[in-house]
Order: sequence, then C-alpha cells, then structure tokens
Amino acid sequence: MAEKQDGTPDDGIREYRIGELAKAAGVPARTLRYYQERKLLPPPRRSGRVGLYSDDHLARLRMIGNLLERGHTLEGIRELLAAWDQGRDIGAVLGIEKAVTTPWSHEVPVTISLDELAALFPGEGDAGALNRAAALGLIEVDGDRVTHWSRRQLDATATLVRAGVPLDAVLTVGRELQRSMDDLAAMFVRLIATHVVGRIGDQDLGELTEILARLRPGAQVTVEAGFARAMDRQVRAVIDEFPGRLATS
Repeated sequence: MAEKQDGTPDDGIREYRIGELAKAAGVPARTLRYYQERKLLPPPRRSGRVGLYSDDHLARLRMIGNLLERGHTLEGIRELLAAWDQGRDIGAVLGIEKAVTTPWSHEVPVTISLDELAALFPGEGDAGALNRAAALGLIEVDGDRVTHWSRRQLDATATLVRAGVPLDAVLTVGRELQRSMDDLAAMFVRLIATHVVGRIGDQDLGELTEILARLRPGAQVTVEAGFARAMDRQVRAVIDEFPGRLATS
C-alpha cells in the first residue's frame, strides 16, 4: 500500500491542510478557525503538529455557505448541524424551516415618487402623515421615492380618503388593526406550537412539515371568514339604526 508524505497509509481519502481546505471552500482560513471556535466545524485529524481536514469538512463548509445564503444565522446553522450530527435528516429540518418561514403575504410592494403619493392624497399627504405611515411600517422613504408594502392596501387607503375619510383616521384604524392582527397571529402560533409541534417527535419531522403546509391555508381562511362574518354583523347593526337616524334628521 502506498504511503502519504507524512508516512501514514494512503487509503484513497483526500486530506487538506487548512490553507488547502480554505482555497477549496472559497473562504479565508481565519473563517475556518472561527467556525471551529463556534463548533460549526469539527476539529481536524492531527498528524504531529499539522491538522488535516477531510472531504467531510469541505462538504460541511459548503453546506454552511448555502445556509448563510438562505439567510440563516450562524447560531441557527450550529443547531441544524448539531441535529445532523445526531443522525437527524437535515433535509427534513430544513423542510420545517421552509414551511414555517415561507412568507404568508403575497402582496406586491409599489414604489412611487413623493409627488405621486401626494397626488393620491390631496391635502392629506403632509410630512406628519408621511412620518406616521413610516413609523407604522407601511412605507419606506428613500430620498424622493416611497415604497409601500402593498399595492392593494395603498389603493384601498386612497379609496377611503377619496370617500371622505381623513387619512389620519385611516392610519389610526390601521394601527389598531395591526395590533389586533398581531394578537390573532400570536394566538394561532401558540395553538400550533402547543398542540401540533409539541407532540411531534424528532422521527416525524417530515410529517410535521406536511402538517404545517396544510395548516397555512386553513389559518388564512379562518381569518378571512371570521372577518367577513364580523363585517356582516357590524354592517347590519348600522343599517338597523339608519331608519331611526332618518326619522330624527
């Protein structure tokens, strides 16, 4: 059997010094040392004073790079890799992450100029209203350009203002609505975390991913149907009062 330069048997498995591994992975050597300090990368095999890394280290570095590109934090990656090291299917873990973090909103942002925004709200779009909308997270201002998070909501707001509802009143209701939506979302998340996620074992990660995917449209339908029903009740109450108002006017 052939031998390597360090005298150990050559079994066909490639090994890298830290500089070679860094070059193969396309990252600085100091990054590899940092990953080792954070327990993201296992220590190398020691041959005297030289650390030798394997293709497994290279594969792990490439996985870390891919996860970073997907927006994972290093702490989140460490937890994923720990699950992988314990024999869990990292693909299943990532499937859960995708099922949970896929955006619920399909709204399309819109970017317009400050002049175009002012034209939508004549007499209403002063600096105070602009700052308030930005504080609520509805818009982002970049120089003379404004990006609203939802084209549909911007149009709906403009329709209300044209109908005679003051923009300030719309923003006030929007703030209260956002608080109610946050509370509603928090209740639903607690419901799922307690009664679904809490009873799924590590061996059923694939099942959990499927359940979360199925629950997503159900949550949206529940909110939409509940709001529609509430609107029916509120509108009916106002209509029932309307004849009395006509009689006293």
